[in-house]
Amino acid sequence: MWDLLYPACTVLAGYVVLGITGFGSALVIVPLLAWHWPLPEVVALTLLMDVPASLLHGGLNLRQVQLAELRRLLPGMVAGAMAGLWLSQVLAASWPLLVLGLYVAAVGWQSLRPAAAQRQPLGPRWAPVMGIAIGSVEMLFGTAGPLVVTWLSRRLPDVQVLRATAPVVIAVSACAVLLTLGVSGRLSQPGLWLRWIALLGVAGVGVLLGNRLARRVSPQALRRHICGLLVLSGLSLMAHALLESI
Repeated sequence: MWDLLYPACTVLAGYVVLGITGFGSALVIVPLLAWHWPLPEVVALTLLMDVPASLLHGGLNLRQVQLAELRRLLPGMVAGAMAGLWLSQVLAASWPLLVLGLYVAAVGWQSLRPAAAQRQPLGPRWAPVMGIAIGSVEMLFGTAGPLVVTWLSRRLPDVQVLRATAPVVIAVSACAVLLTLGVSGRLSQPGLWLRWIALLGVAGVGVLLGNRLARRVSPQALRRHICGLLVLSGLSLMAHALLESI
């Protein structure tokens, strides 16, 4: 039980963040749990928890979920997942991750500016391109949440609709990665499933708590929190890429 106390506190914090903003659980959980368990196991465990936790978040906010956005992105996400599987075998991940982090941080910073509210939304014709990007990034790095929110922030003016829709899109992209991990045998460790069973309830409590806290935050403050988390996400990805290249 003592061995699970630190992971449980980490998982709780990560899914409180997801419950509030609609994404960001992996950006909290993976770096902190990597000090405790091997990184490949942490990534697999986080993805396994992300799917039911994200679906729970979507269910709690079902009326605000825009499934039309998922339908537009889905074909590109499937193609992107296959492209990411190929790229993972031929491409060093550090430099693409650095570019991705820089892009996400720049978008978050730009969205914090007062003039960001007057930006024109992106048209649905860009959905296949963004779907490919989301699918490939999820396959390569296991953390497409910032990219999902970057896209939805230009599509959905209502921040509550954004935070309801983002986890559903993230859950679908995570399922594609888990399928690949399962085929490769990386989900066969008995300890992984024991940890998943032990921590899944904590993840659910975190989502419920974060969802309740989000209802007490004004839309303007919630948008600032989401944009600020995008900036931190981008900087975290850049730092990870630089460490990988050393």
